[in-house]
Amino acid sequence: MFIPSILLKQLYTHGSLTKTDTGISFMLKNRLKDAKVNELHWISIDGEKVAEDKIKIQTGPNDVKTLQELNSGPDVAFDLKQTYTIFVEFAAEVSHEKRKIGISFKASPFGKLKFEVEDVVSAGDKKPSHIPRDPHDDYGEAMIKARQEYFAQRTGGAINHVGNYSVDPNSLKGNVEHFIGVAQVPIGIAGPLTIDGEYAKGDFVVPLATTEGTLVASYNRGMKLLNLSGGVRTTVVDDAMQRAPVFVFKDARGARDFAKWLDENIQTVRQEAEATSSVAKLTYIDTYLSNKFAFCRFNYQTGDAAGQNMVGRATFAACGWILDHYDGVENFYLESNFATDKKASQINIMRTRGKRITAEATIKREHLLNVMRVDPKQIDYHGRVAGIGSFLSGVNNTGLHSPNGITAMFIATGQDVANVSESSAGILYSELTDDGDLYLSLTIPSLIVATYGGGTGIGTQKECLELLDCYGRDRCKKFAEIVGAVALAGEISLASAISSQDWVSSHEQYGRNR
Repeated sequence: MFIPSILLKQLYTHGSLTKTDTGISFMLKNRLKDAKVNELHWISIDGEKVAEDKIKIQTGPNDVKTLQELNSGPDVAFDLKQTYTIFVEFAAEVSHEKRKIGISFKASPFGKLKFEVEDVVSAGDKKPSHIPRDPHDDYGEAMIKARQEYFAQRTGGAINHVGNYSVDPNSLKGNVEHFIGVAQVPIGIAGPLTIDGEYAKGDFVVPLATTEGTLVASYNRGMKLLNLSGGVRTTVVDDAMQRAPVFVFKDARGARDFAKWLDENIQTVRQEAEATSSVAKLTYIDTYLSNKFAFCRFNYQTGDAAGQNMVGRATFAACGWILDHYDGVENFYLESNFATDKKASQINIMRTRGKRITAEATIKREHLLNVMRVDPKQIDYHGRVAGIGSFLSGVNNTGLHSPNGITAMFIATGQDVANVSESSAGILYSELTDDGDLYLSLTIPSLIVATYGGGTGIGTQKECLELLDCYGRDRCKKFAEIVGAVALAGEISLASAISSQDWVSSHEQYGRNR
């Protein structure tokens, strides 16, 4: 399996080259995929190979092997995100001068790997002010307790609630560093909500994690109203996740010529990107030229994962091939801020980031009058007035509060909550039918959700997804449809409350905790 050198060098943990009592040490971290080390061929320092009897490898908390033991024994696991520490008997002083570290080894499924990096030797002593950590057993009970005591000592407080949890800390590798405990957020349920989607079909009781009084009650009321009129129809209309590198050239013509070359070589670029993942599919590249820069939005489909890390790794590999095969690039950055990761943006509204989902319903006039005490004309008129307010404020959402329900579902189900930044965008549309009923449609153009990977496999979060039958593979679009439907329920509930002047009284009744 070919791995671009620019990606291969990421195995080395920069800044880990440390002076020890007997020489130096450095760390390797698997940032590719689960593997097994078959054989370590050699290690070199400044171009000179180190004698085999001067090398030891720590592969686990209490597992240190000589080079001979490693090579003569069975294959050794090198799982994704696992760390190896390499100890070398070599005279080296702490210095700002860079040393060259080379390594060659064989690992399944990659085959023979070889790379060289540069790093400086730093002092190995740990300052007492540093947060306690262990690269080989950072989620063990002893290390967690050490950090809890450190935190309590530094703050002068006591850890009472934070340290009580049911999740296995070892399952949190890749989710959190320096783990000391959990934050507990109350979860309420709303529903059931009837959904007629292409992936989500049926009645769903929805978990909402929040500390905002009235939120669950408001969404529950909206669901009741929608159900009376047949529920919500949902449609996923697009699916894309981006990484946006920028290439710098001597002048504008250089950037223009590169854009043409990139378009001509898209098939090879796609092969390089997709070789890093069995899931990521590079669908197209949008190139935008400005000044002497080429901003390239690599667009992927990422299956049931949100996919930011996946597309970052794939784009990194593709850019490695580009840099090796195109002359004239003066500088390059993997991210140009044009993917607008964890930020709201107009380009995501226009071009999609995550899932583009539309939820719509036609609500009977009689049901609005009976349940919400409001006429469809009042809601429609308020929507047109609020549209002017949206324009004047420059807001990214013409609706009322779709991020409320989205955030509550994100927390409950282990989504990356910072993705509410992109997912907060919304386009709300309403019209009165010939029968005097209200048609309401909400498009969320950049809803970033996952049902696999990230925080979706953690304790309560996994449990909430499972209760929706949305955990695991081939569930992501179903979950996106549920989120879209829930957001619409919140919109009609709050729109009714505002239009009927019931908003403040509801918060007075349910939303005060004093």
